[in-house]
Amino acid sequence: MGKPNDLLQGTLDLLILRSLALNPLHGWAIAQRIEQCSGQVLLVQQGSLYPALHRMEEQGWIAAEWGESENNRRAKFYALTAEGRARLEHERKQWDRLSGAVQLVMENA
Repeated sequence: MGKPNDLLQGTLDLLILRSLALNPLHGWAIAQRIEQCSGQVLLVQQGSLYPALHRMEEQGWIAAEWGESENNRRAKFYALTAEGRARLEHERKQWDRLSGAVQLVMENA
């Protein structure tokens, strides 16, 4: 397993990719969806979210397009690419493997 930052970065990638699986969202809406879906447990700070979005865009996992938000403000909307959908499936499998292993330790140690 990598450094703790690698785990956190990978988890954030998974959460972002999953949040975009249904429809394009702007950054604030991605953070809100993660917070809402996690029952207000996971809070994604802008200082983590936007660098991750830019990195994921550079890697070709997401594409960005300017549009208008629900409150009529100019916002950058992010959408999954085909490569991003494949990456989501890869990240989901990795997460299932990791969380299953942690669960085994919790039950058997």
